[in-house]
Amino acid sequence: MAASREAGWKGNKATLPSKPCVACGRPMSWRRAWAKNWADVKYCSDACRRRKAAP
Repeated sequence: MAASREAGWKGNKATLPSKPCVACGRPMSWRRAWAKNWADVKYCSDACRRRKAAP
C-alpha cells in the first residue's frame, strides 16, 4: 500500500527552501542530494562552479 501512495504523491515543491546561485544569481531549490550539506551549496551547476569569481 505504501508504494501506491508514493506513486500518487506529487509533492509540493513550492515549500522547499531555495537560495540564489553565487555565480549566476538564479534561484536554486533544495534537492535531496544536497540534504546533508545544504548550507555549503553555493553553485547551481558545474558550469557555474567553473565560472566562479576569483577570491
